[in-house]
Amino acid sequence: MDRTVIAYVIYLVVSIGLTIWVARTLSRNGRIFLADVLHGNEKLADAVNHLLVVGFYLVNLGFVALYLSGDETIEDTRGIFEALSTKLGVVLLVLGVMHLGNVYVLNKIRRRGIMEREQQPPVPPQGWVPPTVGA
Repeated sequence: MDRTVIAYVIYLVVSIGLTIWVARTLSRNGRIFLADVLHGNEKLADAVNHLLVVGFYLVNLGFVALYLSGDETIEDTRGIFEALSTKLGVVLLVLGVMHLGNVYVLNKIRRRGIMEREQQPPVPPQGWVPPTVGA
């Protein structure tokens, strides 16, 4: 078997495995965060969590597929490691950027929800006092 094909197979197995592991970790731990962001609405949190995971898979696996091909022919075992380190490093960076982007957006949504809750008075107004003139 050609060394380039071996590198492709290793790249695909490791990249897909990493994508699945990161998506499952984000899904499991992000559900609690989403429930807080969505004010305890568990069904909505589960639905949003599932949609985020599907989007995460589509973007990352699409990138892995697009980044598969290489221009160079791998001559030896050292070339396999060099090609894999470059390709897997880029995949890991993309996974990290996707994760940080998700956390950033969800944190902005969470902060907005907290600000909205804090703007409501703890008790309803009980009367109106007219402004005093010349005081």
